[in-house]
Amino acid sequence: MEILDAINYFSAFLTLIYVFVVVTFIVGWVKIKPYKKGAQQPVTFVSVIIAARNEEDKIAKTINDVLSQNYPQNLFELIVIDDHSTDSTAAIIKSFAGVKLIQLNEVKVLNSYKKMAIQTAIGQAQGNLIITTDADCRMGAEWLATIVNYYEATGCKMISSPVAYFEEKSFFERAQALEFAYLIGLGASTIGNRNPSTCNGANLAYEKKAFFEVGGFKGIDDLASGDDELLLHKMAAIYGDKIGFLKNKDAVVYTHAKETLGEFIQQRKRWASKSTRYKEKSVIILGVSVWLFNLSIIVNAILAIFFPATLPFLIFQLAAKLLLEFIFLNNMMAFFKRKALLWWLPILNILHIIYIVYIGIAGNSGKYNWKGRMVK
Repeated sequence: MEILDAINYFSAFLTLIYVFVVVTFIVGWVKIKPYKKGAQQPVTFVSVIIAARNEEDKIAKTINDVLSQNYPQNLFELIVIDDHSTDSTAAIIKSFAGVKLIQLNEVKVLNSYKKMAIQTAIGQAQGNLIITTDADCRMGAEWLATIVNYYEATGCKMISSPVAYFEEKSFFERAQALEFAYLIGLGASTIGNRNPSTCNGANLAYEKKAFFEVGGFKGIDDLASGDDELLLHKMAAIYGDKIGFLKNKDAVVYTHAKETLGEFIQQRKRWASKSTRYKEKSVIILGVSVWLFNLSIIVNAILAIFFPATLPFLIFQLAAKLLLEFIFLNNMMAFFKRKALLWWLPILNILHIIYIVYIGIAGNSGKYNWKGRMVK
């Protein structure tokens, strides 16, 4: 029984840590004030960069959205890098006037083609400000103008902007939309708390000069993932007070959830693989604590079957997790105007525990499939 008591009290301790962590997320999100775009005319030349591989079914809409921006045509360029596509992606890109196409001809097998694609594009970019998005994303006409306005008003070296799922067709995709909003909010809150830890490359802006000053992707270019988050860490190490999150609905980029569980798992394994390169000890400790907290819930659920005395600890954990995440996500979904998704939170909460424990292991071991390639 002494071992059982130790497990129970350690679980309670982990729960208190998790409560503290989520409270800091809530505070960090509140600290970021909604940004209202000013009326001044932009002066910054921007290079919008899209790395694409086998995106023939979506890339035309993305290019149309970028070319239709309410932003002076003489102040931005669109560069699309075709990463060895085996479909008609390159032909579709070529059909658009005014789009610069770069086709990778790298014959050496790499682990990070996307970083190679982005680095190659930046080397040829004319813009002072680099904005990256993905080949399957959609954005409104004020997207570019809003980001540039924020950049010129704040002088930030790197700007993380919101990304959201849309057009969900199933419960599985709606559950992803809710979980993804949590991840976006998490990244935003760490920026609000002046301790940037994560962002999303589907909507990321940074100064070209700053990119080269931090060494670009050098040191992280052997990892398939991390063109966003690990670059953020490099930027934050030098420009910690010049990292911003743009809380404005016009700056949101929209993308689609994964249709199948297999695609979802591969994507999340790719995202989790970046954690092997974290250098900031506080981020590592945070990640391990959250993983142990979720693992302890599973352990307590099993123990409660045989030892009823464990049940109060399990209920305490589940109640604390659900309540705090509801408060945090309520703020997030209000921003995205998707509060109806909160009805799925109790179900998602249970599934999320299993998912976190599994991805924490799978994402840090072995290879995974991305864009038809096995990488690590």
